[in-house]
Amino acid sequence: MLIHIIKHAPGAPGLRFLGLGPGLVPCKGIKKLQRLFNQNAFWAKNRNSKDIRKMLANSSAVLSIWDNRKLIGFGRVTTDNVYRAVIWDVVVDASYQGNGIGTLVVEAILDMKQLKNIDKIYLMTTNQKDFYLQMGFEIEKKQYLLLRKKLSMI
Repeated sequence: MLIHIIKHAPGAPGLRFLGLGPGLVPCKGIKKLQRLFNQNAFWAKNRNSKDIRKMLANSSAVLSIWDNRKLIGFGRVTTDNVYRAVIWDVVVDASYQGNGIGTLVVEAILDMKQLKNIDKIYLMTTNQKDFYLQMGFEIEKKQYLLLRKKLSMI
């Protein structure tokens, strides 16, 4: 296993436009990200490549982890660079789970210079609460998670 951690430029232009992977080599990165989501994240199934590119373009920080040319981990952040940041879409290929790849993703994100002086870093999870508690996150009891879904066209 030869692990590559890529801390992409804001908006991930290399990944977004050229599908770049390790060594700045084109390797169909968007297709691989789409596959990683579809196979490993029930909450991110069926995202299309156009929307994935838009998502990346609007991300403050993007991180991908590769085993040679196989995309095995991903995470991203949006932030105002002062007060708040939110970690989104942390996902690890199922065949690599339990090997520290998720920890690597989160630690590398938290180590990004954009997040060094942020007051609060948020994240939401459905099934991985214990993992994030081990990473130093805490359950916030003084705030509520509110959700407004996209209104359907009639």
